[in-house]
Amino acid sequence: MATAEQLKALVRSYTEGDNDRFLAVAMQIAAHAARTGKEKLAQELQALVDGAKKHRPLEVRPRSVPFVRTGSDLAGLVTATFPKTRLADMVLAPVTRSRLDRVVLEYREADRLLAHGLPPRRKLLLIGPPGSGKTMTASALAGELSLPLLAVQLHALISRFMGETAAKLHLVFDAMSRTRGVYLFDEFDAIGGRRVTANDVGEIRRILNSFLQFLERDGSDSIIIAATNLVETLDDALFRRFDDVVRYGLPSEELAKSLIRNHLAAFDIAELAWESLLPATHGLSHAEITRACADAAKDAVLAELSTITTESLAASLAQRLHRE
Repeated sequence: MATAEQLKALVRSYTEGDNDRFLAVAMQIAAHAARTGKEKLAQELQALVDGAKKHRPLEVRPRSVPFVRTGSDLAGLVTATFPKTRLADMVLAPVTRSRLDRVVLEYREADRLLAHGLPPRRKLLLIGPPGSGKTMTASALAGELSLPLLAVQLHALISRFMGETAAKLHLVFDAMSRTRGVYLFDEFDAIGGRRVTANDVGEIRRILNSFLQFLERDGSDSIIIAATNLVETLDDALFRRFDDVVRYGLPSEELAKSLIRNHLAAFDIAELAWESLLPATHGLSHAEITRACADAAKDAVLAELSTITTESLAASLAQRLHRE
């Protein structure tokens, strides 16, 4: 019989429209049925899953974004994806989730706000340690709003066009007004560092000045996100140019437990010893806990088990904490 976590995973994947995850959980239930002697049920579930895969309608691919095609000025500098991620897929601190929900609400109700002279929040600065969910947030906002995610490759922009970066930035901001989307400047400290430092170079200073000017003048309908791990290096002038600053941190034990439950929903985790597991998550980011869950899940699949043991997950967490 399906475990409580598997049943919840089925309902969650159905309500979120995640067909692949729904079928994957169904296959986990079928495998568990086979191992417990319920061969007929396992065969029936397998047949249902196979039939669903065979008759599933073809997915319509979103149209491409013209300006990132090969041969355009921005080809290689901006990459476009069409995320399906939603905020519900993320495990976030309540205050962080509330601020992101507000961004989505204001964007969807932009016309009503603008009618009263109130511009919606569109320019976001995301700050936090690596693996804390900043990049996934950009994907989730794009998914929530059915917009393309357009990631600006800052390091390529600077290294390949050192003398032309400001002109290229102008092209990016011009594209924002022509192609609505979520524009992500990841690892933003590459150009957003303090303008007066011991090893500063004039070109980087000019790039930052140009970015600040473009950001302040931008009146497009696009969402602009800058993400960085290094808040202490950011230029003070940056903060007042953004509509909101969202800070991320390492997950609390409560959030870590939610992460583990979400990522191991297809397995039986009823016997996990949380009192010994949760302290092992201290110092780990969201991404590292997610990878540890994936490692424990792989161990279970390879061992033909439907249960995740405390020992297996604890070992995976320890490997992530003490990785070199």
